[in-house]
Amino acid sequence: MTLLTDGPTTLSPARIRFALLALALGGFGIGSTEFVAMGLLPDIAQDLFPSLYADSPADANANAGWMISAYALGVVVGAPTIAAAAARWPRKRLLLVLLTAFTLGTVASALLPTFELVLIARFVAALPHGAYFGIASLVAASLMGPGRRARGVALVLSGLTIANVIGVPAITWLGQNAGWRTAYLAVAAIFALTFLAVLVAVPWQAGDPGATIARELRAFTRAQVWFALGIGAIGFGGLFAVYTYVAPLATEVTGLPPESVPIVLIVIGLGMTVGNIVGGRLADWSVRRSMYLFFAILAAALVLLGLTATAAAGLFLGVFLVGGASAALSPTIQARLMDVARDSQSIAAALNHSALNIGNSLGALFGGLAIAAGLGYVAPVWIGLTLTIIGVALALGSFGLDRARGRRGVAVPYATGAMEAVDA
Repeated sequence: MTLLTDGPTTLSPARIRFALLALALGGFGIGSTEFVAMGLLPDIAQDLFPSLYADSPADANANAGWMISAYALGVVVGAPTIAAAAARWPRKRLLLVLLTAFTLGTVASALLPTFELVLIARFVAALPHGAYFGIASLVAASLMGPGRRARGVALVLSGLTIANVIGVPAITWLGQNAGWRTAYLAVAAIFALTFLAVLVAVPWQAGDPGATIARELRAFTRAQVWFALGIGAIGFGGLFAVYTYVAPLATEVTGLPPESVPIVLIVIGLGMTVGNIVGGRLADWSVRRSMYLFFAILAAALVLLGLTATAAAGLFLGVFLVGGASAALSPTIQARLMDVARDSQSIAAALNHSALNIGNSLGALFGGLAIAAGLGYVAPVWIGLTLTIIGVALALGSFGLDRARGRRGVAVPYATGAMEAVDA
């Protein structure tokens, strides 16, 4: 039985599981706060733009949608900034500070009276997003032990995927019946509960005493880091091209009633939950092989969805597989980033979520442009396939660079974190 130290004491397997659960609960809160606005957008628009909503609900909804963009921007800005600046902090202390910021930012989102102030609050509430997942992933990896790093990352991310199955539908229902501000207060309560769980369960871990902002930012000077970020930002856009427009796909193309949309979202969430678990296990076996495998499944799933979305069975199977393959790629890409960033581990662990939020924006943008061009609601699926193919090309380029270095006798990192020889 493996025991981990916590100061003068040791951690039992039960304590380790409790600590991992506490970290995953933070992911559950993040998934809830990030995606609940999509289901409550009309309620938010009607409250913050009453006059505009009375004249044009579509325009009011479009304005309220800036809340989602502001959150995504906050993730992109906050992840590298906080991770680089606070890499020397003890990890537990940093997690607690980030959870405090989540709680206060979400409470402000619920209580501030005007749209402009709420918009600022959403940006501020998003700043800890990437840093939390990054630091929590490092803590989870150390708790899981050698050879199980990607599974630790996947356990933290499982909170986010489960939020899509349980948290987002439940909090959306609460917001529809008690007001959108009540929904955000419920999310703030989740973050407050996570603060207490992390305080009690997560062991003290030192930061990196040799870390400096300059050293962390050196990650951006490495070509392989940019390859990995591109794989996440572009390849992962395939999911969001589908996810963003899945409601009109289900109602206008498949012909399902509006009441079925939450069921479609739950199916995507179930796929993401399964894929995240499988992806974490296989990434510990081989990052390279896992990335190729899941990109192949994602491409096939998008083709299946594009060709069979007119039938309910095709829609449900397609979105399940798209969600599953995409979620499986997340811990794989994170492991790759942590490998190629070398000693810039804090910023590498956080950058994955900046990349994925860029993918969120790209998928939604290009899918929306295709719909606006009159190409129909299936068009975002083919946009997603195009983004996936570009992601595969970037992966081929990245691992091809590894092989070239391997032929020159230069060791390169693989999923175990060890410096291994590269296949010829």
